[in-house]
Amino acid sequence: MTYAIIKVAGKQYRVREGERLLVDRLAQDNGATFSPTVLLVGGDGAPVLGPSDVKVTAKVLGAVKGPKIRIGKYKKRTGYRRHTGFRASLTQIQIESIGGKPARAAAEPKAKSEPEKAAKPAAAVSAAPAGVPAGYAEMTVAEIKSSASDWDNDALAAALAYEQEHGKRKGALAALESAIAHEEGES
Repeated sequence: MTYAIIKVAGKQYRVREGERLLVDRLAQDNGATFSPTVLLVGGDGAPVLGPSDVKVTAKVLGAVKGPKIRIGKYKKRTGYRRHTGFRASLTQIQIESIGGKPARAAAEPKAKSEPEKAAKPAAAVSAAPAGVPAGYAEMTVAEIKSSASDWDNDALAAALAYEQEHGKRKGALAALESAIAHEEGES
């Protein structure tokens, strides 16, 4: 889930994991975690209204004051002038997780075991069609750009066909088309 719409203290907020926001004063201690009401979850396909299985976890960071608002009263020709001010009492919160997974755990890469490492290249090699350079499916766009100039016309054409069918990465398509045009210009 990429975002959620939550309800806190009678107001609705659109939030993402790791986001900090100011809400009306909550009766929570600093460092306390709580689960606000989830109204909508979206980002993975169609938005889901009122999901019962999705939980948003928020952490209270502290109480703060809002910006000062100046209020002035004035009545003409009487000399009546009054000034008052107001600062809202707010609480700063941080969204820890949406859907149960904490944001930090999602960012940490998993360590792969030896059987997983051995199985992945074999599957990738079998998925790649003949003529595509070795390891093309795992290459990034930057790697494709740098190594495309060393490939022959058959490898470039196969890589371009593979990219149009599977990846459709604009940078890779542009690099391959540029390398093909460069090869044709030399011959």
